[in-house]
Amino acid sequence: MRLDDERQSSNIEDRRGSGGGGRAPIRIGSIGGLVLVLGALYFGVDPRLVLNLLEDGAPSAGSGSMVAQQGPAPGNDAQKRFISSVLASTEDVWTTYFQQMGRTYHEPHLVLFSGGEPSGCGYAQTSVGPFYCPADHKVYLDLAFFQELQGRLGAGGDFAKAYVVAHEIGHHVQNELGIMQQAQTQRSSLSETGEGGVSVRIELQADCFAGVWAKRANDAKQILQTGDVEQGMNAAAAVGDDRLQKMARGYAVPDSFTHGTSAQRVQWFRRGLNSGDIRQCNTFGSPSL
Repeated sequence: MRLDDERQSSNIEDRRGSGGGGRAPIRIGSIGGLVLVLGALYFGVDPRLVLNLLEDGAPSAGSGSMVAQQGPAPGNDAQKRFISSVLASTEDVWTTYFQQMGRTYHEPHLVLFSGGEPSGCGYAQTSVGPFYCPADHKVYLDLAFFQELQGRLGAGGDFAKAYVVAHEIGHHVQNELGIMQQAQTQRSSLSETGEGGVSVRIELQADCFAGVWAKRANDAKQILQTGDVEQGMNAAAAVGDDRLQKMARGYAVPDSFTHGTSAQRVQWFRRGLNSGDIRQCNTFGSPSL
């Protein structure tokens, strides 16, 4: 990716080494711990946040605990600079897009942490993976996740990392547009989880929005290089529910899906990348995902 000469966002909160790690509560929502580990593990909104927390706009009390190690002191390292440049690119794209829609885009913050960190949606932990918190409008990311993405999941490269960030920002775009709130009304006609559930539709739309960002950012500044798109597709495929569940226990349980299959994630990311149009990302209006 060509981002070396691009600006860096001022909306990075580097809390690595801040002492946020340690023993802290894990909030367990109504869907339960199995979804926490298998469903919300790899970059997306924890479905409990969308389906349970938006009703009152605040996290509920939790139970359980986990020890998180304190990370390194904050610094102006290469990964941080890269993530900051990606975040700045999303700000430029979505600010312009919202202006074209006659709306104002409110830039989110991205929190870098190590091990664990309090958030507006409960305690952020490395084991949960990157996520967007609609209660405080922030993305939480432990950079150690990228080692897992490249190592165990086989999805390396700069654009794979950019896809992770763009997907989480896609959730913020959903929040800005009121889609998360509107999704609450779908609970009466759609299941919370499963192949066509509310959570899957939210996640696939965020994948599509990530593709919209990539298309528009590249049209404006030619940031993509040979192989970048393939890295993004590989990352999307690597974190499909079916693939993750088969890796974890040897088989997939479609009724428990929260993010979509590998094929679906690739399909919706490609759809946004090809069109650059959020109108092509209406997963809630699509009978077939």
